Amino acid sequence: MTVVQLEHPIRDFPMWKAAFDRDPIRREASGVRRYRIYRPVDDPKYVAVDLEFDSRPEAEAFKLALEELWRSPQAAPALGGTPRARLVDLVESAAY
Repeated sequence: MTVVQLEHPIRDFPMWKAAFDRDPIRREASGVRRYRIYRPVDDPKYVAVDLEFDSRPEAEAFKLALEELWRSPQAAPALGGTPRARLVDLVESAAY
């Protein structure tokens, strides 16, 4: 499984979440199987998101679409700084 990990500062969480929920690059249709949103407990103006994909090509294509979206005026109101995205492979997972 390949994961697109993204993180960035935000201006306002409800504004960012509303933009995320509008889903302008169609996560499910792009191959996202699951996502998780994280917020640091000591920084309410920062988010991190994991987006899980079945294949690396789907993840790579989504990462490119995401980077394109971040350059658009549509994304500007919610972003509070420079976003970062990278691809990682899930090597192991366990539950206790």
